[in-house]
Amino acid sequence: MDTHLLSIITFLPAFAAVILAVFLRGDDAAAQRNAKWLAMITTTATFVISLFVLFEFDPQDTGFQFVTEAEWLLGLKYRLGVDGISVLFVMLTTFMMPLVIAASWNVDKRVKEYMIAFLMLETLMLGVFMALDLILFYLFFEAGLIPMFLIIGIWGGANRIYASFKFFLYTFLGSVLMLVAMVAMFSEAGTTCIAACDVSLLKHQFGSESFSILGIQIVGGMQTLMFLAFFASFAVKMPMWPVHTWLPDAHVQAPTAGSVVLAAILLKMGGYGFLRFTLPMFPVGSDVMAPLVLWMSAIAIVYTSLVALVQDDMKKLIAYSSVAHMGFVTMGIFAGNQQGVDGAIFQMVSHGFISAALFLLVGVIYDRMHTREIDAYGGLVNRMPAYAMVFMFFTMANVGLPGTSGFIGEFLTLIAVFQVDTWVAMVATTGVIFSAAYALWLYRRVVMGELIKESLKAIKDMSPREKWILAPLVAMTLLLGVYPALVLDITGPSVTALVENYASAVEAADTSVQTATASH
Repeated sequence: MDTHLLSIITFLPAFAAVILAVFLRGDDAAAQRNAKWLAMITTTATFVISLFVLFEFDPQDTGFQFVTEAEWLLGLKYRLGVDGISVLFVMLTTFMMPLVIAASWNVDKRVKEYMIAFLMLETLMLGVFMALDLILFYLFFEAGLIPMFLIIGIWGGANRIYASFKFFLYTFLGSVLMLVAMVAMFSEAGTTCIAACDVSLLKHQFGSESFSILGIQIVGGMQTLMFLAFFASFAVKMPMWPVHTWLPDAHVQAPTAGSVVLAAILLKMGGYGFLRFTLPMFPVGSDVMAPLVLWMSAIAIVYTSLVALVQDDMKKLIAYSSVAHMGFVTMGIFAGNQQGVDGAIFQMVSHGFISAALFLLVGVIYDRMHTREIDAYGGLVNRMPAYAMVFMFFTMANVGLPGTSGFIGEFLTLIAVFQVDTWVAMVATTGVIFSAAYALWLYRRVVMGELIKESLKAIKDMSPREKWILAPLVAMTLLLGVYPALVLDITGPSVTALVENYASAVEAADTSVQTATASH
């Protein structure tokens, strides 16, 4: 059973999607209800089964566990597995999807297709975090664009076509170079197995010797070129500044559930890609490019926070906030030390809960008033006290208030970056101040003050369904804020192994360069 557990978790949602597509007929109220319940039961069952993986997972084993392997197409291997890094993203995905389906309960337009899209998306997202083969990873990574493209393009807002094509083209074109790099890796290494493409193999095959292309000196040689190819894909997916412009449009036009999936899970694929590929496979290239990535991350934190301050659309403000928080993730990863990588993973998990909750909260009042304009609101605390309390909690978590999970990730990454570059850390720290400014300014304008707008005087507080959806997110944000070991104990040994291999590879490359220089 353990051998096939990951395959069951991965493909159970896709199996339910096929059942919906083949057997469910009509679009009447009964058919819509059946589609929703099948999706809810399937996503909940997937989460329950994934708990077995978490409970049986051994954090002290830094290798891949629950490995499934079989022959696939043209000699390629079907390989799935999890380690201390990927298992948390699998759990985040399975945890969030039942909440996403519950948040979609009021959807009444092409419900069957809507549920099929989300079920297929869950399978493809899980595949990304479990794939142990380069080609299999790439297929899951790229195929996930299709259901999200449809979710935005069919069930999105007024400008949904533009946003869906922008999302698809940005993220797809960013991955073309990664495919070229994978082909080069296969031709050199003779395998597409991620576990086999380790530091020692790629250090031997791709070396770290510098060379010149069109008069440009490539420091770190082929590793730097390979790094840049993968970086192009993952940077767009995060997204990093300055290739972040697709995200605000996608968030604004996506339905509430689409924004939740995009913020909570899809953005994490970029950070996961850096951890799974760039640091362990291209350590020299990562080390060469780390200063540039650190400054790009610091600029992203400050710039997108300032842009968030002047937004008049709530979703767009939270979208720019997501870009800023992802800046902490890339800073932590490319700090290349234990605190940085631990903090980056923690920040991704924490952001998954907090950003999802903020988009759900925007969806609550959008369902009532059908506008996301900040100026259309004000004084909601007078009519929606429960909403005001929950909104305040997640606003403070987004700011990074101690006692919430938002604090832990930012604190760890800033400590890590301070050890590497104090100027980057100082610039990034100002982002904490700016985040408090835009988050509290949003809360002040939407929730506080007198209720003077006539259109708001009959607005109703959160329904029991909406409270139940947000309750698990409140619980996880508090739990991780006061007990971060829940995450750090699982990731710790795997992160230690990753950081040690990275440091030793960089040190070996430096020694090799010094020896070569001395001999000349």
